[in-house]
Amino acid sequence: MTAENQRSQRPDRLHRLEVVYARSPIYFVTTCTIDRRHILATAVIHESFVRFAEEGPKHGAWIGAYVLMPDHLHAFVAMDDEKISLAQWMKSLKNVLSKALRSGGVPAPHWQKTFFDRVFRSAESYSEKWNYVRENPVRAGLVQRWQDWPFAGEIFHWNIRATDRTGGHRPPLQHYLAALVWLCTIRQPSLVLRKIRVKRPCG
Repeated sequence: MTAENQRSQRPDRLHRLEVVYARSPIYFVTTCTIDRRHILATAVIHESFVRFAEEGPKHGAWIGAYVLMPDHLHAFVAMDDEKISLAQWMKSLKNVLSKALRSGGVPAPHWQKTFFDRVFRSAESYSEKWNYVRENPVRAGLVQRWQDWPFAGEIFHWNIRATDRTGGHRPPLQHYLAALVWLCTIRQPSLVLRKIRVKRPCG
């Protein structure tokens, strides 16, 4: 795949719309395809994922950075857990992507039944995780630079700070990460961003 073709598969950048302050836990989630089938890294699935992410705020979910690999997905998501649970959100995401896969002639089943999630306790750990995860396509030998992978990016940009739900002070391990969410739908790789367990770890 040439760099020109990769660029053509990226959705266009949209304009910034508004700012929302959300006190929400931020999760890092990973889900894998059944039997590690290479069915996710396509323009059709990428577009379906982006459309799903753009609708997320209506249901209390804001996807930050993400990487669609051929056989698994990594994503950061801030949740309003009074509106939706992480398990409900993941079920909806899998259903949407499965519908796109079936429409493209990819027979079910598509997903492992379980997924992995981790709650972030600091902005530093969030940044460190993204700096590692965004290199997955490079480690897999798919591209030479992470910026060249067309199936990754950032949907909502967060300015993160530690807080708690009451506005008071709690020990650090009980802090949530509050996301100042820019509803700009960047959808391109960015230096700033973008327990249930899987059957086996995803890279």
